[in-house]
Amino acid sequence: MTELERLRNSIREADSDWKEKAWERLRSQIRPRGSLGYLEEIAARLAAIQGTLIPDVSRKIIFTMAGDHGVAEEGVSAYPQEVTAQMVYSFTRGWASINVLASHAGADVRVVDCGVAADLPQDWPVIHGKIGHGTANMAQGPAMTREAAAAGILLGAGLVERAFEEEGYRLFGTGDMGIANTTASTAIVAAFSGKPVAELTGRGTGIDDQGWARKVEVIERALAVNRPDPEDPLDVLSKVGGYEIAALAGAVLGAAKVRAPVVCDGFIATAGALVACRWAPAARDYVFLSHRSREVGHGAMIDLLGIRPILDLDMRLGEGTGSALAMNIVDAAARVLKDIKTFEEAGVTDTGH
Repeated sequence: MTELERLRNSIREADSDWKEKAWERLRSQIRPRGSLGYLEEIAARLAAIQGTLIPDVSRKIIFTMAGDHGVAEEGVSAYPQEVTAQMVYSFTRGWASINVLASHAGADVRVVDCGVAADLPQDWPVIHGKIGHGTANMAQGPAMTREAAAAGILLGAGLVERAFEEEGYRLFGTGDMGIANTTASTAIVAAFSGKPVAELTGRGTGIDDQGWARKVEVIERALAVNRPDPEDPLDVLSKVGGYEIAALAGAVLGAAKVRAPVVCDGFIATAGALVACRWAPAARDYVFLSHRSREVGHGAMIDLLGIRPILDLDMRLGEGTGSALAMNIVDAAARVLKDIKTFEEAGVTDTGH
């Protein structure tokens, strides 16, 4: 049995008994039943994940996975590939959106070089997990080997497992950085959904109409050249994915293995979650979608996963920004379950409303 197979076999569904216990408590609290809406569902899911009515999400961490894509040479992005390394540097300096929003949420941020095309200095405070110097151009052949895809998954899973077991983190978030990664993510959702590429393709970094048409054609060509098998998630990932998307999938699987909630950012992070949940369906129980991205293909991903996003703020940045914001809501849901008294505890008459 390979290490990847052992990872998949270690993942079990969340505990439905604890979920029902949580619902019993939520229905008994001193407020009209159902009055906190989706917060209650989040709270019940946390109970099922951690096996307790006092879920702990106090220590939070976001892994921002960075990687470059060879398909960028097809002109599918408004920005050059050099921006990936430049943004990674900004993350390490605390200048970027993810740094500000994670700080507000009380979450730590770790940036991971999964496959940036440039050689990042060893003294940069990033996790140096480079699998390759950017993927190959998926419009001409597979983006990476199956072995490289597996390495990316194991990278992401290992980071989460160690953060949980050795450092005590209990709530995880995923984010991304990589020029042309919306192209790869669109190809992934097209492969899994079977929907026309034009219905799934967004503007990414802000391309014009001509750039959008080119992006659609490039994705269609990549799918035709590679013929990814939707019944084999690793085939989809290796043929039209990215190193950072593999690590994002691995982070979801690692969280599921250690029975911890993981809040996934927008389009690219959800592509990773989709791969993970197609490969190990029980992992879905541990996934929270932070928000509904403005990227048009994100809706199809949400439908495939069947998970309601927490927020809808017209965001499309990535980096883990949605995860950071949604962590505040997840934290609030945990407090709702733990801290609101029941009618019996408070000595209040329950009228059953």
